[in-house]
Amino acid sequence: MSPYRVMMLIILLLTPVICLWFTLHIKGRRIPIKHWLKEFHENRYYLHAIGYVIIIRWKSITDGLNEPIKADVGHWTEWVHGLEGEFTKFIQDTFYNETLTTILNFHYLFIYLFLIYVTTVYYAYSGDRDMTDKVTMNYLLIYALAVPYYLFFNVEVTSSWIPGMDALLYQDGAYTTFYALHDPLDNAVPSLHVAIPFGILMLNYLHVKEKGGKMSEWEHWPYHLFILINTIVFCFSILYLGIHWVTDIPLGMIIGGVGALFIHHLQPRLRNDHGSFFKGITKSKVKRHTMIEGMGTLIMLTIILLAVNFQIDQSDERVSYQLGPQDSTFEIIQEISHGDLVDSQITNLDSSLSLEVVYLQVEDSTSAMEDGMIDWQKLKTLGDNYTIPAGGTLDLETTQHNVFHFIVLHNPADSSSEDSVLKVRVVNDYHQEEMSTAILISLPSLWMTVFVLHRLRRLKLNKRSMIDSTPSHIWDEEE
Repeated sequence: MSPYRVMMLIILLLTPVICLWFTLHIKGRRIPIKHWLKEFHENRYYLHAIGYVIIIRWKSITDGLNEPIKADVGHWTEWVHGLEGEFTKFIQDTFYNETLTTILNFHYLFIYLFLIYVTTVYYAYSGDRDMTDKVTMNYLLIYALAVPYYLFFNVEVTSSWIPGMDALLYQDGAYTTFYALHDPLDNAVPSLHVAIPFGILMLNYLHVKEKGGKMSEWEHWPYHLFILINTIVFCFSILYLGIHWVTDIPLGMIIGGVGALFIHHLQPRLRNDHGSFFKGITKSKVKRHTMIEGMGTLIMLTIILLAVNFQIDQSDERVSYQLGPQDSTFEIIQEISHGDLVDSQITNLDSSLSLEVVYLQVEDSTSAMEDGMIDWQKLKTLGDNYTIPAGGTLDLETTQHNVFHFIVLHNPADSSSEDSVLKVRVVNDYHQEEMSTAILISLPSLWMTVFVLHRLRRLKLNKRSMIDSTPSHIWDEEE
């Protein structure tokens, strides 16, 4: 059974336990079983279920675009590495422990899925309609907000770039297959493991503060504290496990914060808490919003296109991976449809070291990946083997459809060798023109960001609090 199915089964079994535990102090707020269907219908929670289906599909489309456009959009790992250095390797080396690794691997997947699915159920079970709305939208919209950064500002995971850093999550038996099939492993910035729980924390804070309450006195304070503790653990684990950079943490918080503000200000209007949805919307307001927010979206889109053009100009000098002595990493060739093909070109950029390569199906690699390490000698028996001499190039063609493949790269150099860090360039041509689709799917994120900035500016100009979620037509009525 895959890690995902195991985790979802555990979540299903623990959901009633968690909901009961965190509502012990508010038993009167619990929705009785006999009223669940009525609650589901009256509060339109079926829309929340549809939202989860939409985001799963949205993620699938985004991941499908990531690899085909990568040859043009490149990645920004070298910039991030230049800013941070090897601090994350220091974290991993300092705290490395096999038991800790096992715990954090489980926590990284299980608690993340738990917070996504169970948080909605918890708030619905405790009869809090508004927070049920908000945390559901949190997952949907924060992922949407992250789309353009994933697609156009790729950053390789730390274990693929920092020599000697182990992929404690990605190279670990069954986890390897699961993450390869569900995560391109080259979109580290921003971290959704930070953005989504931080978005929940922000929504909780905005909700309570607008009502004039104190967080520590809020009825959901125990659950809020639970999310806070796990968010802190996420911040450590994403660094320790060889996934994210330190930069991903504040950027994830920014994405989570923008999403929370957007949801906080939008939800009352969606629920018609201040009159009908279209109340107060006039032609002049529509024109003003269209002009200002449209212009802001266009500016952000222009920045993205400039970044793409910059990366295209730098393509001849691009380094895809850095491998220290005896280091191994892999490039994922995502599944293709029948009749399609992917041409891969692997270039050894070193002037003296050779590069070893194994090409195989993802599911065939599991037995050679344990405890964050690749057993290179065993892996060589599982796939096709190649050696690329210094300055040489290898061309591979993938035609097998509906199967994910690995191009596994290995630096055979001894640690005593001088200049033993080997640089590699990998370019995959999927023969697909997906740039226009990538831009189109990114527009909602750009607009939401500009909407929040415009909303905050309007609140300031009207001398209102940043957390005031009332529609602007109410402001006029109150004057």
